[in-house]
This record gives sequence, C-alpha cells and structure tokens, in this order.
Amino acid sequence: QVALVESGGGAVQTGGSLRLSCAASGRTSYLGMGWFRQGPGPEREFVAGINWHGINTYYEDSVKGRFTISRDNDENTVYLEMSSLNPEDTAVYYCAARRGPVAREMSAYDYWGQGTRVTVSS
Repeated sequence: QVALVESGGGAVQTGGSLRLSCAASGRTSYLGMGWFRQGPGPEREFVAGINWHGINTYYEDSVKGRFTISRDNDENTVYLEMSSLNPEDTAVYYCAARRGPVAREMSAYDYWGQGTRVTVSS
C-alpha cells in the first residue's frame, strides 16, 4: 500500500507561483507519479507526470513551460513547481501513483492523495 499527502496549495494572484509537494509513504519503490487537477467540471485532468528515475517527465500542453515536476526518491516526495499562474489553473490538485511508467489516464493510477486547493485570482 501507498499513502500520498499533498501540501502547498493556496491562493495567489495572476502571475504568481506555488510549489506543491506530495509525500509518499509505504511501498514507494518504482512508482510512476502524476499530478492531476479538478476544476469546476467533473473530470480530473492530467497535469504532469514523472517516472521513477526522474528522467522522463510529461506535461499537459497548457502548463508546458510554466510547471515543472520533479522528485526526490530519498525523501519519497514529488514536487510541482507552478509559475505564471492564471485563473484557469484554479483547481484542486491531486497527486497519484502507480507501479509502472507514467500514464495520462486517471484509471491507470492505484493511489491518490486527498488533494490540495489552488486558487488564482485575477
């Protein structure tokens, strides 16, 4: 089993920055990690992902160049650095984990955190 706890959300103005963290515990080896977000709609969308070794990263098109995903396997923590935030980034951000490579589909992930809210005001 794996437990995930997100932190770092908050309220910022347009153009601001935040760093989200996802602390993992339990059987954390060889986990592919992803960040998803859920805005007003029912769907959670893939934001970014990183494979176990941290070499391969993936981003949703709208966040490329603004968000950076990274991980520290010694600390069992994954980060999402977010900059140039705009109101369209307002959402609850979720950390997710799966045993295997990163996937963009929610259904591919076995473990989820409780979410951390990000609010960007204009």
